[in-house]
Amino acid sequence: MFLYFNVKNPNLIVPKRLKKGDTIGLITPAGVITSQKLEYTKKLLNGLGYKTVHTKNVLLKKGYLAGSDKEKLDDLHFMFKNDEVDAIMCVRGGYGTMRLLPDIDYNLIAKHPKILIGYSDITALLQAIYKKTGLVGFHGIVGTSAFTQYTLNNFLNILTDVSETKVIHSFPPLPDSVESYIPYVLNRGKVQGHLIGGNLALLASLMGTPFEPDFENKIVFIEDIDEAPYRIDRMLTQLLLSGKLQKAAGIVLGVFNACDLDRENLSPENSLSLKEVITDRLSSLKMPIMYGFSFGHIQNQAIFPVGVLAEMDTNSFTINLLKPSVL
Repeated sequence: MFLYFNVKNPNLIVPKRLKKGDTIGLITPAGVITSQKLEYTKKLLNGLGYKTVHTKNVLLKKGYLAGSDKEKLDDLHFMFKNDEVDAIMCVRGGYGTMRLLPDIDYNLIAKHPKILIGYSDITALLQAIYKKTGLVGFHGIVGTSAFTQYTLNNFLNILTDVSETKVIHSFPPLPDSVESYIPYVLNRGKVQGHLIGGNLALLASLMGTPFEPDFENKIVFIEDIDEAPYRIDRMLTQLLLSGKLQKAAGIVLGVFNACDLDRENLSPENSLSLKEVITDRLSSLKMPIMYGFSFGHIQNQAIFPVGVLAEMDTNSFTINLLKPSVL
């Protein structure tokens, strides 16, 4: 499982699969949770056949943060170091994960690799650990997510099945779906590359830091929530101005929930639509690009293993994993 650790040039580390009866450690590296949210997560995972463990730190509160940076780091390091913990799940996103990145013990994590799953603000944690250790992380759910049948199927498919290849199909939009849920293709094509990405706001915020994502020849997956179209424009423009996004092999955009003209005081008279922004910013890139894949801040969530070789196909609107995400 542990291959080789070199911060400058990490090899891929694929963690052990999740099995029934395994113990999942629960942490809150970002925002605050309530005891009710914690109990929801524990009951859900226990119902799926997993044990759960957490420390007292999981319910801490320091303003908008789930405790101090040291307390959150202590939890993260404890869960990786503890051999009785088989996988780690972040209970929620929010804000605060980026504050931890400089002080994470990446050597410790590389020596004790295991499944780490989360999304939204957890993008920063998944990206930094992958960049510094090569450990595959899993973007797709947090403990408080709604485990629909589609989400559960993806959870089991990606985290428990050791098959080398598997296809991730997007959940079809409902007939009465709002515009931001409707999928479309900007540039058609089929391309292979290692998966990298996450929340747009976090990806943009990481640029220019030691933890910025490497998009070159990668399939980049991006999502966001509750951002006005001009803010989506600004963050996509930042990725383009960095000169990095243009080097990607392809781009898979999730559902940008509540990022369109349905926001208060926005109309076609005073704003571009979400689709207009995405088309304007990305359609000229010479790579396959598709919008509306089922991941992000929505109920039906696909799970993407960061760092795993995959193939995106805009014709079938699928992501095909070409290497195992767990062992």
